Amino acid sequence: MNKRLILYILGWVMIVEGAAMQVCTATSLIYREHEGLFFLITGAASALLGLLCIKVKKPKNMVLYQKAGFAATALSWIVLALIGAMPFWLSGEIPNFVDAFFETTSGFTTTGATILPHVEELSHGMLMWRSLMNWLGGMGVIVFLLALIPKLGGQQNIYLMRAESPGPIVGKAVPKMRQYAAMLYGIYIGLTLMEMILLLCGGMELFDAINTSIATAGTGGFGVRDSNIAAYDTHYFQTVIAIFMMLFGINFSFYILLIARKFKQAFKIEELWYYLGFIAVSTIIIAFNIMSIYPAGEAFHQSFFYVSSIITTTGFGIGDVNHWPMLSKAVILVLTFTGAMAGSTGGGFKISRIVLLAKEAKKEISLLVHPRNVKTVKMDGKSIDHNIMRNTSVYLVVYLGIFVFSFLFISIEGKDFLTSFTSVAATLNNTGPGLSLVGPVGNYEGMSILSKLVLIFDMLAGRLELFPIILLLSPTAWKKS
Repeated sequence: MNKRLILYILGWVMIVEGAAMQVCTATSLIYREHEGLFFLITGAASALLGLLCIKVKKPKNMVLYQKAGFAATALSWIVLALIGAMPFWLSGEIPNFVDAFFETTSGFTTTGATILPHVEELSHGMLMWRSLMNWLGGMGVIVFLLALIPKLGGQQNIYLMRAESPGPIVGKAVPKMRQYAAMLYGIYIGLTLMEMILLLCGGMELFDAINTSIATAGTGGFGVRDSNIAAYDTHYFQTVIAIFMMLFGINFSFYILLIARKFKQAFKIEELWYYLGFIAVSTIIIAFNIMSIYPAGEAFHQSFFYVSSIITTTGFGIGDVNHWPMLSKAVILVLTFTGAMAGSTGGGFKISRIVLLAKEAKKEISLLVHPRNVKTVKMDGKSIDHNIMRNTSVYLVVYLGIFVFSFLFISIEGKDFLTSFTSVAATLNNTGPGLSLVGPVGNYEGMSILSKLVLIFDMLAGRLELFPIILLLSPTAWKKS
């Protein structure tokens, strides 16, 4: 394993995080808050430590293979969360370090689960840091480094992108990894600015517009108001946010193809139509189901917002869904597991995996009836490689295993079934809010230390597609091969 290169990457991650913290230092200065000092100190220490990691043992070999690439990515995310927790803890705004670590892990993994009952009590700098974590985690820090550092942008380091990019297939719409990463971030920034401008045009305050836009972009769902998006009680704001949540849940390769004017190829992406279909059908089902509570127009508005929020795993809320009929809550729970498209900023199991597994099941059933037939699973008109199907099946088994063990650990605490089950579902799928005590108007503050640590693991495992974080904990992975 190329440990020197792993340390080199960690060094750059710490430098990027240290630089990002200075945005919050500036925010604190603007609002004349002393909390900026904690961002300044932590950021400077992080950048200095990163420089030492880069300079002390500069790697001779800049190639990472799968094992080292996965380890580097998993370690990077843990380091991000640990350092990111320091300003919260040192300032006393989150006095318990495990709680601070939970909050930052939730932020960087774009889960949006919080232990804070009253976010408006935080300083402006801390609120900005929560939202900025969502934005940095949405596209991924490693993707940012691939675009920034020429030596890391080589095609041989695709394992770094595979470890951080969600979905079973990392397609390359352009030949050069560095160019691809730069295009991804360009689109990401462009869509973020577009949403921000639309919110400002509607009259939203600048601070709220910035934070809401970057939290939407990362599909993280950290808000700056206690009542979350319900604080902006006009349909204009909520509809803009709902549409952009949906847009950020689309595979970014689709946007690259649109920019390249390959419209036919872009709209041939099969997963896109399943994704839009899931949204449309779920919206209609919930809307008709909650018409006993809301007028027709409001029912469709509420339904579309929540479907967009949950399927993209953003987790923004505009009310309490616990009083909705059981069918609506069941649909929301299903969407928690489906997730968004592969290659988007959304979490979850991913639509593409569900489609691949369904096609594989259909193929196997067909072979039972016609055993002599030769059939292959196809996606976008192309045959899917056997290794991708095998990885998808293994992913499902590991996913279910982690879910079951996490649920058993959480159940030790003695919370009700719905709270325990949906807290695991919401963190492993990076959705954030669950149901019952951890619903959109609840939080994770009342969970025990053990439960929070289990959910921290789930958030990291879910964001990194399971295998990197599992490999990191395997002792054999660090032995010389």
